[in-house]
Amino acid sequence: MNISQFRLGGRKALAFALIFAFPFNIMADEVPQVKIRPVTDTSTTIAVSSEAAESLTEETVSEDTPKETKKKITNLWESFGPPRDDKYDWIQLSSGEWLKGELISLYSFAVEFDSDELGLLNIDWDDIKQIRSAQAMSLRVEKNGDEDETVTVRGKLQLLDNTAVIVDGEKVMSYQRFQIVSIAKGSDRESDFWAGKFSLGANVKRGNSNLTDSNLTARVQRRTAGSRLFFDYVGNFSKTESVETSNNHRLSSYYDSFLNRKFFWRIYSAEYHRDPFRNINNQLSLGSSFGYDLIRTSKTEWEVSGGVGALYTEFVSVGVGEDIESHSPFIELGTKYDTEVTGWMDYLFDFRFQLVEESAGTYTHHLVTTLSSDITGDLDLDVSLVWDRIADPQPAADLTVPKKDDVQLIVAVSYEF
Repeated sequence: MNISQFRLGGRKALAFALIFAFPFNIMADEVPQVKIRPVTDTSTTIAVSSEAAESLTEETVSEDTPKETKKKITNLWESFGPPRDDKYDWIQLSSGEWLKGELISLYSFAVEFDSDELGLLNIDWDDIKQIRSAQAMSLRVEKNGDEDETVTVRGKLQLLDNTAVIVDGEKVMSYQRFQIVSIAKGSDRESDFWAGKFSLGANVKRGNSNLTDSNLTARVQRRTAGSRLFFDYVGNFSKTESVETSNNHRLSSYYDSFLNRKFFWRIYSAEYHRDPFRNINNQLSLGSSFGYDLIRTSKTEWEVSGGVGALYTEFVSVGVGEDIESHSPFIELGTKYDTEVTGWMDYLFDFRFQLVEESAGTYTHHLVTTLSSDITGDLDLDVSLVWDRIADPQPAADLTVPKKDDVQLIVAVSYEF
């Protein structure tokens, strides 16, 4: 027997051993140890170690291998999957790759998944083939396929291609993939529903002139399968030669209830604003509106909203005979556009305006546009342009009239969680 015959015979033996010996161990210098074991779960999959995967190569299965043996080895690859896991969630991509970690949410056709090795990932919904959740999830689904009527269900999720099965104790529910509107954590831990972003910018100069500029921005939201609670804060402080030149704050909040895939009801929107240098000591607004998603994909969100409310303003000072306070109804329209420009850069455009009585300024608007670039991990570099406008600002007691427009360019480092 020559050497080539011996190698060919060895390959045949290895191929047969892979199929008919469970469990087995092969110890050889040039052949890695292979472990294959059947696993019982809802998909009846077989878990194959990476060492076994390396062994099932074209060199292992030669041209002389019987067709039936080749077919069985091929079936092993096709049925490759993780074992049952009560600690980690698993997702399979359309490419066949499996990821282990924690399923965070599905919103806007994008799955947020925290991988043990790769960190926080955003994956297109269309790129997900399977989901196996170890934890209970909360899903908002279309009832009977009607996009105008949705319900929220809770349980462990098993998704395979176009069929989703939700298991809640002895209760088993089945839906089609297209019926799923959103997914959120279904646990009892309140912290699981919250996410946010904080950014800080500063400019300090000492020498011939003393200058201090600081900016703080915070966005926090609570997400469930059927609602969204949002808080946003922007604060600016500046001092030159120990003289305060800027000190303004804007805190806003809203609560959305998703009516279906496209429409949402902004049950309330509230805002507190203070800017003494624009003659605004305190300003409060409260309103309600409806919104519609023009675009909502894994990379782009574009919504429009409109509603009504009331505005209260307390001025720092006013001229003789003028009221120090103003009360006005308002009509508000707004739009928000958020898109992923590249894998490492996002763009945000957020604009809203109010039509109010003349005593409150006639017309006001607030615009924020931001380019956010990844630095590393959860740290980003944000460059923002903020433009606030009041068409008819209230003159102060000394008859000075604040400028109509305030424009800021903010560069800050942000942390996302």
